[in-house]
Amino acid sequence: MTIRDRVEQLVTEPPIVFGEPIETAAGATVITVSRAGGLLRHPHPVGVFVVHEGRAHWTPAMDANRITQLGEWIGLLTGVIAALAILRRPPWPDLHRRSR
Repeated sequence: MTIRDRVEQLVTEPPIVFGEPIETAAGATVITVSRAGGLLRHPHPVGVFVVHEGRAHWTPAMDANRITQLGEWIGLLTGVIAALAILRRPPWPDLHRRSR
């Protein structure tokens, strides 16, 4: 087997896995959807399909931790850029005495 054959076999995106349908007391069917994990990754929930009275409705899963972490990274990046801008060229005037 050549290297090219091995590269072609690599999965670039993990497959989507559908859970078993669950019947609720209200008569709706809930089907969970997750993205399968890879070698060292755990599966992540993507959302659920809710089928009620012949109509399907998609509800995506929201990960609040991921949204919070994105906000923290944006704040950190903003602070680093501001610190670099101030250290490179300070906004205050140059008060050094220049001798002639």
